[in-house]
Amino acid sequence: MNFELTASMMCADFGNLEKEVKNLAEGGIDSFHIDIMDGRYVPNFAMSLNDMRYIASVSPKPLDVHLMIEHPNNRIDLFLNNLRKGDTVYIHPEAEYHPSTTLQSIINAGMIPGIAINPGTSVETVMEMLRIVKKVLVMSVNPGNAGQMFLPYVGKKITKLLSMKEDMDFELYWDGACSADKILEFAPKGVRGFVLGTTLLFGKAKPYGETLQRIRELQF
Repeated sequence: MNFELTASMMCADFGNLEKEVKNLAEGGIDSFHIDIMDGRYVPNFAMSLNDMRYIASVSPKPLDVHLMIEHPNNRIDLFLNNLRKGDTVYIHPEAEYHPSTTLQSIINAGMIPGIAINPGTSVETVMEMLRIVKKVLVMSVNPGNAGQMFLPYVGKKITKLLSMKEDMDFELYWDGACSADKILEFAPKGVRGFVLGTTLLFGKAKPYGETLQRIRELQF
């Protein structure tokens, strides 16, 4: 079973960030998930533009930048100018008056356009954008903090999106409370990637390579 694993870097040890990035890269992580929060769209602050730039300078692995900010189009160039072609940028459609304009800026810059869907956001409200984006990040918890509980009704939303992804040409990714049983259930159904945080990856007192190998060897 081939699926992608991306590290939620807001959960990393920022006192040893360079070592964390290098150990994750050497351990086989596919990409680095960068959560940018403005304290307005979500009630928290997380990583910054400088954190994103630094991680990009330490490793050539792709970045998945998740913008949890109001009106991202007002600031999108700050991020695009510090990313590399092929990196992914997710926006929340509710945070923008005209999200398709922001997505077009991401496309024009050579990045992969994505949208993040909150647990309370219905598929129907983002239907038109599903034909624009290449990635859909489904939040299984309310955004803004690590270590939250899984909201079980999100599973039905994922099933609905999986039935549409081939026709609309996007890949589906899981973010939030990602445990082994969720990968076992949803990877075979077609979820392409999983964001790993404190549930499976960080704070386990084991080498990242060992942990990632065990996740990839889950029995399906």
